[in-house]
Amino acid sequence: MTDRGTATTNPWVALGPGADVAAHARAMLRAHGTFVSERGADRLDGVRAVVRDSWSRSLRLGIDPDVVEQPSLLSGRELEEYRAGHAMSLIRPVVRKLLVEDAADSGLLVAVTDGQGRLLWVEGDHAARDRALSMSFVEGADWSEDRVGTNAPGTALAVDHSVQIFGAEHFNRTVHEWSCSAAPVHDPTSGRILGAIDITGGHRVAAPEVLQLVRATVAAAEAELRLHALNGRPLFSAPVPRIETIGSGRPVLHRGRERVGLSRRHAEILLILADHPEGLKSDRLATLLDEGELDSVTIRAEMSRLRKVLGAQYLGSRPYRLLAEFETDVADVRSALDRGDVASAVRLCSGEILPGSVAPGIEEIRDEIRSGVRAAVLRSGDEQLLARWTSSVHGREDLPAWAAYRACLDPRSPRFTQVDAVLARLDRQLAT
Repeated sequence: MTDRGTATTNPWVALGPGADVAAHARAMLRAHGTFVSERGADRLDGVRAVVRDSWSRSLRLGIDPDVVEQPSLLSGRELEEYRAGHAMSLIRPVVRKLLVEDAADSGLLVAVTDGQGRLLWVEGDHAARDRALSMSFVEGADWSEDRVGTNAPGTALAVDHSVQIFGAEHFNRTVHEWSCSAAPVHDPTSGRILGAIDITGGHRVAAPEVLQLVRATVAAAEAELRLHALNGRPLFSAPVPRIETIGSGRPVLHRGRERVGLSRRHAEILLILADHPEGLKSDRLATLLDEGELDSVTIRAEMSRLRKVLGAQYLGSRPYRLLAEFETDVADVRSALDRGDVASAVRLCSGEILPGSVAPGIEEIRDEIRSGVRAAVLRSGDEQLLARWTSSVHGREDLPAWAAYRACLDPRSPRFTQVDAVLARLDRQLAT
């Protein structure tokens, strides 16, 4: 792509040689204003595709273009422990040597993130760090696209490519006076994204040579990680991954303190594979994911994307299978039922498994878990358990459960009257 404002054919570079920086800044500000006010725009002259696509993702996610919020900011001992155990701590000396030592009094900041965009370290010019406080660009903050919209480290991680973001190319207006250049860092063994290295500052950070510098630093950092691995030292301790799929929130993969948001499709795949440790051939997995049976090309593409999220060391093929132990909240419910802890099973099964999913394999798991917990509750005859079950999404219209609950109550109690009214309503609904 070429445009007169940037004078560059590289879609990842914000400004080319000879670009009119002031004119380009005005053009991006106009384009951003149009996009935000119209809630999207089909045509935006001069806006790079990588920026336009990121703006669209930010819009779909409901990112506020005027406020940077950090409700999950890590700080204090929690931050210290998290980054001390993170693989990116191994490359910090390289980053400091190549970038940070020359950043003092330069107006530049050097940031190192984890694989989800959380800022592990922010170093450099003290005055710039003070100014960056106003937009919460601080250690421990979440600068993923999911949290703040288009920005170099967050977008580099989202698209798995080095990228520059210039001024008003940022989705959030709070960041429009800044420009940044960032590139992802990969585990040299598995290829998994470990984090990103970023330089943030004024408009001169959008020059091509700055992105080249960041990429060279990433190359040196990955070489350091490769040497570390060759010496037989693990990049990080490998906690047992955990998948959480129950409830209305976005499904999540936990690896120690690392928290990775999953798409519904990736969560479906992981939960189904966790239920089939022997592995599944492509056609069987396709049937469990979609009634129409997905084609093999689609399955391969989804598994390739999932490997980028997990790392190749976790996911095998022929057949598709999990190569490491995974914990799941569904398995927790099963475990509680197996040991007769009905109270824990009811508490853990407080919501639907992947609500909205129509994958046949997920519906099978859903039916099995719901039936198992329901049967255990009814067998228990316990008033408190029946109260919790009938107030849950699973038991609100469960007539036998409501009847069992009423049978536990004193007919003279107000609660008996309330439960009796619910039963009468359910009877009327079933009769119509």
